[in-house]
Formats: sequence, C-alpha cells, structure tokens
Amino acid sequence: MLLIHCPYCGEARPELEFRHAGEAHVARPVGADVGDEDFEAFLFLRANPKGIVFERWRHIHGCGRFFNAARDTVSDRFLVTYKASDKAPADIEGGRV
Repeated sequence: MLLIHCPYCGEARPELEFRHAGEAHVARPVGADVGDEDFEAFLFLRANPKGIVFERWRHIHGCGRFFNAARDTVSDRFLVTYKASDKAPADIEGGRV
C-alpha cells in the first residue's frame, strides 16, 4: 500500500485516506477582459506530463485539509508534501509549476 505523508498531521497514512484534487498552483484568470478561451483553459485543460508533477491532495479521512505534493508519475513515488499555503519547492529536479 502507498503511504502519503500529511504535512498537517505529521504522519504517513495509507493512500485510502486521501483523495487527489487535481493539479496544484493553477492560477485563476481574473479581470473583466478574460475571454471564454482563457476561462475554459483554466477550468478544463490540464497538463498530464510523464515525470514529476505538482498536485493537490486532500486528507479526507484525517484532518480534512488540502495540501500539495510533488509526485513522480512514472514510479508513483511522492517526493515531498507541503502545506497548501507554501510555495512549491524549487529544488525538485524536473518539476514544473
């Protein structure tokens, strides 16, 4: 079973306690001049690269809080988890924001 570290609880818990919540660090377009294409891209279009990605997760059967994680999609290994209010670690090789 895959163990995921919750940065708020401070424990590694089974993956069944968590839910994937999409790509992390997605900026919402703001302003009156935002076109339909830009808003459509924000809502529906996500990257799906092979390698290291930054994702948002929720500890639904624990503290219930959202957090971010850097995960390698090839090995399904979590490299680091961090609080949702923190910036992405800059030292993750090959990662993108």
